[in-house]
Amino acid sequence: MSGEGPDDGVEREPEQESERAADAARAAVQRARAAAAARGLRPGSRGRRGAGRQAPASPGGGPDRDDRDPQALGAGLERLMAERGWQVDVAVGGVMGRWPRIVGPEVAAHCSPVTFGDHVLVVRADSTAWATQVRLLVPTLLRRLAEELGEDVVQQVRVHGPAAPSWRRGRRSVRGPGPRDTYG
Repeated sequence: MSGEGPDDGVEREPEQESERAADAARAAVQRARAAAAARGLRPGSRGRRGAGRQAPASPGGGPDRDDRDPQALGAGLERLMAERGWQVDVAVGGVMGRWPRIVGPEVAAHCSPVTFGDHVLVVRADSTAWATQVRLLVPTLLRRLAEELGEDVVQQVRVHGPAAPSWRRGRRSVRGPGPRDTYG
């Protein structure tokens, strides 16, 4: 034959090395899991300190956790929100994202939250009829928001109707209320 076949070993050597490395890594992981199981540890649980173990005297070394150590993302975000006082803003942002689930799909189809500030949530409805309906639902809405966010986070809900078009055209316009038949 031509000299390069499956038995000459030229192409199979890197494959065999990678298989041996993978087998060695699997064996090391299995040994580590067995050792952890023998100590009573499970994946995701924190290790227990032994009864005779003591923390080192030096503040910079040893197994004690430090602020400079890697931390879970969730814990870091919670600490950042607490330091900056963003808990209420984040909770209200979550409510704005879950608006259809809080008020129901039918109401959410016709009104949406616009802004939140100074304990006041501003909601815009797409028609005056829906604005009136949501105004009647404000006590129920405040109760649901208190369940979601906590008491006294949202103290008032203001409902605005649809934005009326501007009737002022050009450089000169006349003062006055303008037409009031539809937008009110």
